[in-house]
Amino acid sequence: MKLFSPFRVREIELKNRIVVSPMCEYSAKDGHPQAWHLVHLGSRAIGGAGLVFTEASAVEKRGRISSADTGIYEDAHVESWRPIVEFVRSHGAAPGMQLAHAGRKASTLPPWMGGKPVAVRDGGWEPVGPSALAFDEGYNAPHALSASEIAEIVGAFKKSAERALAAGFEVIEIHAAHGYLLHQFLSPLSNARTDEYGGKFENRIRLAMQVVRAVREVWPQRLPLFVRVSATDWKEGGWDLAQTIVLARELKPLGVDLIDASSGGTALGVKIPLGPGYQTVFAEAIRKEAGISTGAVGMITEPIQAETILATEQADLVFLARELLRDPYWPRRAAKVLDVKIKAPVQYERAW
Repeated sequence: MKLFSPFRVREIELKNRIVVSPMCEYSAKDGHPQAWHLVHLGSRAIGGAGLVFTEASAVEKRGRISSADTGIYEDAHVESWRPIVEFVRSHGAAPGMQLAHAGRKASTLPPWMGGKPVAVRDGGWEPVGPSALAFDEGYNAPHALSASEIAEIVGAFKKSAERALAAGFEVIEIHAAHGYLLHQFLSPLSNARTDEYGGKFENRIRLAMQVVRAVREVWPQRLPLFVRVSATDWKEGGWDLAQTIVLARELKPLGVDLIDASSGGTALGVKIPLGPGYQTVFAEAIRKEAGISTGAVGMITEPIQAETILATEQADLVFLARELLRDPYWPRRAAKVLDVKIKAPVQYERAW
């Protein structure tokens, strides 16, 4: 079965094609992961996934979605992540970190507290973005970044990659999706700049390209580098699949190994045709037209569905999110459904 076949990328071999998608837990303190993160990520490794990603981890303090987000923007964060990395690896999964910057969508409450923006006067902070365009009514208007400030953010991604390496992570994913900072620069809906970072396509992709180059300078050639993109804004005049394919072609020679194909996040009120595997068409198109490995994500819930995506070469990996929140042991259940024998932790062998 393709789902349980190894996937080698550079010098890392994943034992199967099941990836724990980055999912914010809103349970950190000052950017430091807590016991919750050890149990949350560790249980998915025990559950049998081949690659376990952290949630979107901020490369600078103001780049957090909320004050409860994890980060990798301080050297002290390295030691907080290291035991989690070691536990995940000890149970046969590759540990991955998603590097992120929320941009204009920063300074909000956790979802179970309403998820609303937090004003500076109430303990929030001023977000930043390509332009002084708020995400939506009620959101803090972002500070439009200057060219020198953009360079500092590129440096923050680079330094965060160095910290991720020091913590022992084996895969990095750069978050350029879901309406966060790098996506904000890509999309004409959020980028109204008239300088070298705005306007034509070549300018709007400039920041993403600079970040990838900077990260690759310090991320070893033996280790994989992924990029998550929103393949479309689902809105006319926004970022779309055709632009995504061209971006993927540009990123591949810079050392990007896989495009994690999601969608949306820049505009509210858009109509998205939700349904099982509704985004796999993006992974398939990027894979075929850009000649790069892809990951499919979005309402992948059933083992046969995941196997079909891989067997029909729509993608090389399947990223599971909410289904792995519902069932951390989904890979073991999938193995049973597909009649594949996989090794259980020695502590659990008597149950198999």
